[in-house]
Amino acid sequence: MSFSQLSPSLPVTVEGKGKGVAFAVIDYGEEHNLIWVVALDDSGEIWCSPNPKVRLRANWTMGRQPRPMAVAAE
Repeated sequence: MSFSQLSPSLPVTVEGKGKGVAFAVIDYGEEHNLIWVVALDDSGEIWCSPNPKVRLRANWTMGRQPRPMAVAAE
């Protein structure tokens, strides 16, 4: 297991929770998703969210357009 603090933090959207800032990542190894540690903008709550639920926010300067969450394959 490894814990990495992000510097700089990344603006993200967490499916079902809203917008926030990811400030760390937890990696439990190859059999698990990365876990993003996110402080939510609206509530101030801190959530540990699995990789499939986290998306970077749009960034005009970097050319990253807003996109809806992808539907997970069953």
